Amino acid sequence: MKRLFVSIFAIAMLAGLGGTQPAFAQEEITPPAPPEPPAEVERNDDLERGIQRELERAEREIERAQRKAERAADRAARRLDARNDRVIVNIGDNSSLPAGEYADAVISVFGSATSAGEVGEAVVAIGGNSSATGPVGEGVVALFGNVYVDSEVGQDVVAIFGNVQLGPHAVVNGETVSVGGAITRDPASKVHGGQQQIAFGKNFGDMKWLKAWFENCLLYGRPLAFDSSVAWAWWLAFGFLGLYVLLAVMFDGTVQRCVTTLEERPGESTIATILAVLLSPILIILTLITVIGAALVPFLVLGLFCAAVFGKTVVLAALGRRITRFTGIGAFGHLAVATLIGGLIVLLLYTVPVVGFIVSNIVGALGFGVVVYTLLLAQRSRSAAPTAQPVAAAAPAASAAGFDPTIESAGIAGDGSTVPPPSPPPVSPSNVELNTLPRAGFWIRMGALTLDALIVAVVVNWLEPSGHLFLVALAGYGALMWKLKGTTIGGIVCNLRVVRTDGRDIEWETAIVRALGCFLSLIPAGLGFIWMVFDNGRQTWHDKIAGTVVVRAPKNTPLV
Repeated sequence: MKRLFVSIFAIAMLAGLGGTQPAFAQEEITPPAPPEPPAEVERNDDLERGIQRELERAEREIERAQRKAERAADRAARRLDARNDRVIVNIGDNSSLPAGEYADAVISVFGSATSAGEVGEAVVAIGGNSSATGPVGEGVVALFGNVYVDSEVGQDVVAIFGNVQLGPHAVVNGETVSVGGAITRDPASKVHGGQQQIAFGKNFGDMKWLKAWFENCLLYGRPLAFDSSVAWAWWLAFGFLGLYVLLAVMFDGTVQRCVTTLEERPGESTIATILAVLLSPILIILTLITVIGAALVPFLVLGLFCAAVFGKTVVLAALGRRITRFTGIGAFGHLAVATLIGGLIVLLLYTVPVVGFIVSNIVGALGFGVVVYTLLLAQRSRSAAPTAQPVAAAAPAASAAGFDPTIESAGIAGDGSTVPPPSPPPVSPSNVELNTLPRAGFWIRMGALTLDALIVAVVVNWLEPSGHLFLVALAGYGALMWKLKGTTIGGIVCNLRVVRTDGRDIEWETAIVRALGCFLSLIPAGLGFIWMVFDNGRQTWHDKIAGTVVVRAPKNTPLV
């Protein structure tokens, strides 16, 4: 009983302390199952995984870009180092750049330039072909050769006297130009700067004839060679020789005077040659820098060229006389024969390597200097001639005093013989005297006009290639020359002079009216010029308007 009471008391105490029912009175409680995740949570997981993949891909791209930048920096460094010593230049041989290599430029003189690698500036061939199948920073050029491009070119592609061919991978960011050849393009090629083709003939672009001259003549330092591929050079040389012989026939007196100067004064002629060659470029430059003198540069250059051609005639004649004087044949005594023989000797010397070019330069320069020196001597004798006139005027009084003034003015030579006094200079006739001279005919005037037109055409084409101002320039040239000199360059050559019918000097008004009257003579199919054929006074319409005539002055009459 006591044990039952203790058990009940213990149960009661536990119930009072826990505030709950007894354990045996409670139901068994099972934990609830976790809820299933919603669909949004699954989508977020997919998004996170996608972002993670993109981040990994971006990291890989960054690493790849870094490696690429490192390789580019590597190549740039190699290029920078290569630019100090990778300019490929060959003279008389081909220049080539293999694929995968870099060079600042690939240049070949008298050979072909080929580039399969990367070129920073240009691929150039002079006297050969240029080919670029790798990228080129600036341009591809061939002089006397063809150009082939099958890559990207930063600027222009030019072939002078050659053809241009663009492959399917060609990208030209500048212009494509062919002078004397043709341009052939693949349909896939690109030219961003346009193209220009200036062709002279069907096969002219090959320039095989000129390449043969480069290989057989120029590389050996000679103008001519005994080779059939340079036959054109021989024809050209014989053509100039014919011109020299013709000059010796037409101007035998002048050629004789220059030959005498060369034979009697070789030392002074050599010094004059050196000075003339050195001072000619300076004279041209000084003329160019002046506003008015710049227009005279073409005439100055033309005059120097004519002097050089005439001087070559003089040197050939002097050389030929060394042989013809010993033949004793009368026909060989003419300067034209001496010029021909001297020219044949020089042509043979032209075929000797190195010596050929030396002889060519010496003959041309010496002839030019002799002509200039002869002109200076003539001008000096003309300036000194008036000093003999007072001596001649005092001849009667001097004879009374007991001596011969002629001998005194002439002088005594080293061998005791007397030297004749210099002849007085020619005196320019007055306008009244010129008015009495024979009138110039139609053909001689047309010849002078043709020469003037050629000179003006050259100048106008140089200054303004379109040629629209040719007639205006010709009229202005005529008015200027008529006022200043009374004639033109063509008139000087043909010994013509424009004078007024009343004997007065030509004024600006007369010169301008005559120049404008030329247009009136030209408009009706040139009838105003032809009018002189039927006119008793041999006057054209512009002559009648201006009151002028054109006369033929005698030879050796100074017209300027």
